[in-house]
Amino acid sequence: MTEPLLHDAPWLRGGPARRLLVLLNGDGEEARVVGGAVRDALLDRPIGDVDIATTAVPQEVVRRVTAAGFKAVPTGIEHGTVTVVADGHPFEITTLREDVETYGRKARVVFGRDWARDAQRRDFTINALSATVDGVVHDYAGGLADIAARRVRFIGEPEARIAEDYLRVLRFFRIAAAYGEGELDRAGLIACTRARAGLATLSAERVRMEMLKLVVAPRAAEVLVTMGDGGLLLALLGSVTYHGAFATMVTAEAALQRAPDPMLRLGALAVAVTEDARRVAQRLRLSNAEAKQLDSMGHRWWRLRGMDDALAKRRLYRLGVRNYRDRIMLAWARAGRTSDEARWIELATLPDRWTAPKFPIRAADMIARGIGEGPALGHILTLAEDAWLASDFASDPDSLTRIADETVARFRREHRL
Repeated sequence: MTEPLLHDAPWLRGGPARRLLVLLNGDGEEARVVGGAVRDALLDRPIGDVDIATTAVPQEVVRRVTAAGFKAVPTGIEHGTVTVVADGHPFEITTLREDVETYGRKARVVFGRDWARDAQRRDFTINALSATVDGVVHDYAGGLADIAARRVRFIGEPEARIAEDYLRVLRFFRIAAAYGEGELDRAGLIACTRARAGLATLSAERVRMEMLKLVVAPRAAEVLVTMGDGGLLLALLGSVTYHGAFATMVTAEAALQRAPDPMLRLGALAVAVTEDARRVAQRLRLSNAEAKQLDSMGHRWWRLRGMDDALAKRRLYRLGVRNYRDRIMLAWARAGRTSDEARWIELATLPDRWTAPKFPIRAADMIARGIGEGPALGHILTLAEDAWLASDFASDPDSLTRIADETVARFRREHRL
């Protein structure tokens, strides 16, 4: 099926994508934009990477683009893919392929010239569309109808497509959460549920990438419930999941007009204590920064419930802005949708309205009062800091002098000095 639908895609307006398409067309060869860029253009969504498919073999692609002054990087040339850098932007250009035989994620392929057969190799109908430099869309798998219906459907038999790569189980749910409406495709859902054991064969890095995209998708809350019911989340995360907390986190982010945060959402879904955070970090092979953020969220977040303003400021001082915000959000999510939203907003936005001061009493102040350097000095400064926090961050000289004097006197009494 062919239909001229695109009117404002980036490769229609000029720029490096259009120049590459023009360069790779002609002399018996054809090039088109394929996959997600076409889908997103039809849905009037922001377009990320623009991938190009061509009938030209990789060597011809390299010859043409280098002759035009572009840089060609043979990132997957044995599989037909060349990365071309044009005006500082990378583009994957892949020669049309046909599967000769498949075995798991691997497939023996040969280069081809048949656009329909190349489309049949892809995972979902809405990802199998291709578009020419002039904006003509070609549909060989029913993708246009599925886009109109906001339906995510495997190409061919779902079981067969999943067996080629079990990551397609996660991609089914992730793309449905991002683009779908209504009930999930029943055949795809059944096949994915039956194939959940195959998730164990995937690398943690590939699972991480899909999960972090899934949890921030528009329909994530609804789709994650379906995944949980089918036992997929247990297979992925290794524990119970908290769908009510996840839904509240989505609501909380919207109330604060903040962009979805994948770590906050993952924490709401799967973290109640630090042990949960460490298990999830290990299973998904999170980065050190991500693991640290998740671990902090799970550390006594419940202490941030029911705080008055004075206690909230002390918590913010102790935790720092990032950890305070993360734990407040998790505490809010755990409190549920029926909690006092206005109060949670006040607590969550405290760092925007108040900056914690620095502790004004220094070691020199205690040394001047006869405390020698060593462990005792550190201990007495901690006691003074506690007293300063209890004073609601006193800043006038008289109050600070009193805190220092009383702390030293208390220390000496307790240690009979």
